[in-house]
Amino acid sequence: MVLVVLSYYLTRLTRKPLQWGLPITISVEPTTACNLRCPECPSGLRQFTRQTGNLKPDFFRSIINELGDRLTYLIFYFQGEPYINPDFLDMVDLASDRGLYTITSTNGHFLNDENARRTVASGLDRLIISVDGTTQEVYQQYRKEGRLEVVLQGARNVVKWKRKLKSATPHVIFQCLVVRPNEHQLDDLHTLAREVGVDKVLLKTAQVYDYEHGNPLIPTQEKYARYARQADGTYRVKHRLLNHCWKLWHACVITWDGLVVPCCFDKDAKHRLGNLRNQSFRSIWQGSAYRRFRQQLLQGRDQIDICTNCTEGCKVWT
Repeated sequence: MVLVVLSYYLTRLTRKPLQWGLPITISVEPTTACNLRCPECPSGLRQFTRQTGNLKPDFFRSIINELGDRLTYLIFYFQGEPYINPDFLDMVDLASDRGLYTITSTNGHFLNDENARRTVASGLDRLIISVDGTTQEVYQQYRKEGRLEVVLQGARNVVKWKRKLKSATPHVIFQCLVVRPNEHQLDDLHTLAREVGVDKVLLKTAQVYDYEHGNPLIPTQEKYARYARQADGTYRVKHRLLNHCWKLWHACVITWDGLVVPCCFDKDAKHRLGNLRNQSFRSIWQGSAYRRFRQQLLQGRDQIDICTNCTEGCKVWT
């Protein structure tokens, strides 16, 4: 961790892409499949150009065997709905046994009683459940084909099994992507979370792809919008794109089939920095493709497509 931090700040000082050590966190993609059709998600829209599939336990074990001793925490999420992978909770259990802090994000439709029990028993540390509205009418405007009551019952199941198994984990979070259809329900969401018994509510700015001329999903409450309206009526991303990024030094994403990509904004894995099917992670992390990408970032994040709509620097509210 010390090596990673030092190399990051020396990079900012020298403007040369130094990289020491290995990442302290990785995101691993359990699956690209999803049961919903959310309008700003390539998985929901079925718009991937890359293949759809599930992470295999043996391959996951090989990743953990190479990186586990250097990691602090592991995120079981990239695209898709993790619980669709039938081996998902077995892999969480494996990571937990290695002492890693484990996190996943789910749309909540697969937390039946047995999966809720297994989730608690797996040792998962943090469970983020997407709840983008407090009524079905509002919820379904973003979570297309979703059923709010199923999600809420799933959360109740997890809370119940935490009590039955006398477990402090997982820390259960209701996460809401704040969009125009649900921004009037934010106070109600906190009330609902208390009633269900979850630990925390997070409000997150929503990414939209077509924002320049406005978008019906952009909230009217400016503080919850990732985009600012300009004098000519067009919109821009609020925050400045500084030519450095901590994510590129301490973290990365591994797709279900072994592709290593820079971060969670490369949803279709266009910036492929290596493949764990035929390369070691260390050779990828310190290889020429990664060095070129970091150098490009130092020269101008506004020239990298996945950076231009990035949340880095955007606020999250509790």
